[in-house]
Amino acid sequence: MSRKWLSNFALAGTIRLLLMNSEYQKTIGNRVEVSTALNSWKRVTEGVYLYEFGIDPYEGDLFHETPIGLYVFKLIQKYLPQWALFLLFVVTDLTTALCLAFTAKRYAIELATKRKEGKEDNRKSSDTPDTSALYVSAGYLFNPYIILNCVGLTTTVFTNLLYSIALVSMMRRSIFWSCMSIALLTLQGLYPVSLMVPATIHIASAAKNRRTNYFYIVTMIIIFTSVLTALFIISYNIMGSWSFLRNTLGFILTVPDLRPNIGLYWYFFTEMFEHFRWLFIASFQINVSLLYIVPLALRLRRDPMLLAFSYLAIAAIFKSYPCIGDVGFYISLLPLWKHLFQHMQQGFIVGCFLLFCTVFAPTVWHQWIYSRSANANFYFGVTLAFAIAQIFLLTDILFASVKHEFAVKHGINKKVNGNEAKLLLE
Repeated sequence: MSRKWLSNFALAGTIRLLLMNSEYQKTIGNRVEVSTALNSWKRVTEGVYLYEFGIDPYEGDLFHETPIGLYVFKLIQKYLPQWALFLLFVVTDLTTALCLAFTAKRYAIELATKRKEGKEDNRKSSDTPDTSALYVSAGYLFNPYIILNCVGLTTTVFTNLLYSIALVSMMRRSIFWSCMSIALLTLQGLYPVSLMVPATIHIASAAKNRRTNYFYIVTMIIIFTSVLTALFIISYNIMGSWSFLRNTLGFILTVPDLRPNIGLYWYFFTEMFEHFRWLFIASFQINVSLLYIVPLALRLRRDPMLLAFSYLAIAAIFKSYPCIGDVGFYISLLPLWKHLFQHMQQGFIVGCFLLFCTVFAPTVWHQWIYSRSANANFYFGVTLAFAIAQIFLLTDILFASVKHEFAVKHGINKKVNGNEAKLLLE
């Protein structure tokens, strides 16, 4: 097993380094599917350059990282040469895969414990915790979306590391590190605040009585609020003003930059009349940030990890400025629910959708921007199909979870003539 781990990490790191030192690196880094206004390394470089010359990088519409990120990236660019910068991105990506492996192992142990206690399917599973961890880490290391995201030098690499720390902290029931990582993510991207719900549920589930349960919930809220407030104060001290709010959280909420990406916002807000803009902004933001939190939390309260996966998927689909790095992160978690695959019905459709959209997106972009034989409708059609494929994937996983619970509760035999059968609820 250790040989497989080492070979996977060595091969994944080699692939990334070779692509970074090839002629394709700049092409990948300039792709609209990879780099957005929020994660472009080119924008980071220009923002740091302005800051070093005493110009507020938040004055214009160029830089959208947090002041803490600005300070860290300034140190990175000041002290790291080009080869060390590439190595930093690769090591960060490999560390993320390692954190996800620890998360998968803890989750597999919890599932095995539930089986022994009779709360889950009590059949013997062929997957051990180590196998589950290997699948998840390999799913991240060799995910094409993640590889392109790393090679393109996007700051989503560091965001994914924070996501993985948040997940492993949640599974280990670490209150401080869960709050710290989610607070950093919230400061940067706003939408990850929803991860406080599954983290609080999972940590509070360890309580032996209701009073202790309430204690954990209140403690989580207080620590998260305190850490987030401290991060805002640190950001203010770095910049000396609150100007960064308009170009970070305000930029995400108001969507002023309408350059094409794999999301849905840019086309709608380009085509609509200006007096309808705030109505649609409110509708879109409520959809991604508030609409699904309570219903999903009530339904998936017994499986906080699946709840966190759902929130990550919803944010990646409906957020203001998504990129393929966001999509690749939550897709890498799919091996965690290998026991649900037998209940899924749309795997082939979703796989074909994702494959075709991944190929067609750069093709249609070239026809639109360079050949001028297409228009924005063509590219938006591809991004819309890509979003639909992700919605199908998420709903299929959630319905598979419901079918699995039904089968476990009613003791349904899932074998017909000695072969595994699919359960259909009509």
